[in-house]
Amino acid sequence: MKKIVTIIGARPQFIKAAAVSRELKKHLALNEIIIHTGQHFDDNMSEIFFREMEIPKPAYNLNINGLSHGAMTGQMLEGIEKILLEEKPDWVMVYGDTNSTLAGALAASKLHIKVAHVEAGLRSFNYKMPEEINRILTDRMSTILFVPTDTAIKNLEAEGFKNYPTQIVKNGDVMQDAALYYAKTSEQQSKIISYLNLKKFVLATLHREENTNDINVLQRLINALNKINAEIPVVVPLHPRTKKILAQHNLQAEFKITDPVGYFDMIELLKHCSLVMTDSGGLQKEAFFFQKHCITLREQTEWVELVEKGFALVAGSDELKIQNAFEYFRNKKSDFNINLYGNGKASAVIVETLLTA
Repeated sequence: MKKIVTIIGARPQFIKAAAVSRELKKHLALNEIIIHTGQHFDDNMSEIFFREMEIPKPAYNLNINGLSHGAMTGQMLEGIEKILLEEKPDWVMVYGDTNSTLAGALAASKLHIKVAHVEAGLRSFNYKMPEEINRILTDRMSTILFVPTDTAIKNLEAEGFKNYPTQIVKNGDVMQDAALYYAKTSEQQSKIISYLNLKKFVLATLHREENTNDINVLQRLINALNKINAEIPVVVPLHPRTKKILAQHNLQAEFKITDPVGYFDMIELLKHCSLVMTDSGGLQKEAFFFQKHCITLREQTEWVELVEKGFALVAGSDELKIQNAFEYFRNKKSDFNINLYGNGKASAVIVETLLTA
């Protein structure tokens, strides 16, 4: 039996792990042990996902959060290393681009344990983003790179990965697996549409440091959302950190702010909204999964195929660009029936690969 230690710590990773863990459970030859670093720790950002999505309970919870990038990553590295020495797994599986991802990959590689990186090869080419550094370093330490798109493969090839002892596997996007699976039951599990009395509305999120650390940038984004809210209600499930910054600087949001929501609530918001506006990488894709256009509130995106195919526009924090993108998508019709991300089979490819690796 192969032992796989999965390391997760943030909301998007919970969603991805739910899809892959469900597939892993189908095979007796694979035993999964989950480490939760605690990077996202409160109920709305963590526990609700384990309950709703029936993710196996973590065998370990490091409860590491609220620290600087260096301190957080260092403490995670130390904690994960101790567990890996005890568990002696065949593989360590990491997801995405968080501090938890980097710490897990680094701990495993130092101990000569094979690393599988799910959602590898993505690049924003913005080296000021901590996520960009995390994903580049994690890719370089990994044994198998599970990539979601052809663009991700091209990125890796441009960086010389053909010359490295690394296997590149295009599997699609495990978040689409989760979206398709849980969309069948979200309506029974969530009452958020009726609770908030929503009809036609725009769904928006804001949390990236590039948007929240610079108050001028954040002010422009708030202004843009306020203007759009004057035409159609804007609903923003707000990250606790962003909410705190708004209060500290007395930034006036005229749109509807809610606490962070669980996955079923988010699916229902996606199903019923008219448009998505976000700086989240995951939500850009989830908008596509539920056939909604997206305005990307960043200066670049890793999901370039969404822009190339006309499903998303990159507007950054430019108020005029945001307003123009809103007007552009107001009546735009698109055919979303295109296979960009594996059509729900991404997790199965991962598991089949690990069975024979």
